[in-house]
Amino acid sequence: MSSGTRPLAIVTGASTGIGYELAKVCAREGFNLLVAADEPAIQDAAEDFRKLGAAVDAVQADLSTTEGVDALYAAVKGRPVEALLANAGRGLGHGFLDQDWAAARKVVDTNITGTIYLLQKVGRDMRARKEGRILITGSIAGFLPGTYQAVYNATKSFLDSFVTGAKPRARSCSRTKVRVGR
Repeated sequence: MSSGTRPLAIVTGASTGIGYELAKVCAREGFNLLVAADEPAIQDAAEDFRKLGAAVDAVQADLSTTEGVDALYAAVKGRPVEALLANAGRGLGHGFLDQDWAAARKVVDTNITGTIYLLQKVGRDMRARKEGRILITGSIAGFLPGTYQAVYNATKSFLDSFVTGAKPRARSCSRTKVRVGR
C-alpha cells in the first residue's frame, strides 16, 4: 500500500508507553500517523514509526491547552482521519490536599478538557464523512477511588462516563460508521 492510500490515524501521548505501542500497531496495520506528545521525544518516536513503513507527522504540543489541541488539529491539514487514539494523559501522586493546584489542574486539562476538545473537532469531521473510529485510553483507575491519585482516577472516571454517553449518539447520527470506544 503506498503512503498516499494509507488511512490516517492520530495518536496522542505517542512518545512513550501505551501511546507509543498504539502508534506502532497502527503503523504495522497500514496507517499513516499524526502523533503528538508534549515532549521532544515525540520526534524520536516518529522516526521509529517511519521504520515500520508509515508516513509520520509529529507534533510537540501541550494538549492541556486549547492552543496545543488547535496545533495538533491544524497538522491534519484537511486529511480524512480514519482513527483517533486519544491516549494523552498524566497522573499526579500525593494526597489531594498536598498537591499543587496548577499541577492538579493540568491533569484535569490534559485528561479531560484537551481530550474532549480534540474528540469534538475530529469527531465532527468523522460524522460529516460518516466514518471513523475513536479509541479513548481508559484505566481501571476510573472504577476505583485513588487515595494518592484522586484527581487522576476522577478524570478516568469522567472519560468512562463520557464514552458511555457519546457512543450511542455517535452511532445514531445520520447513520454513520463512526465508532467510539475505550
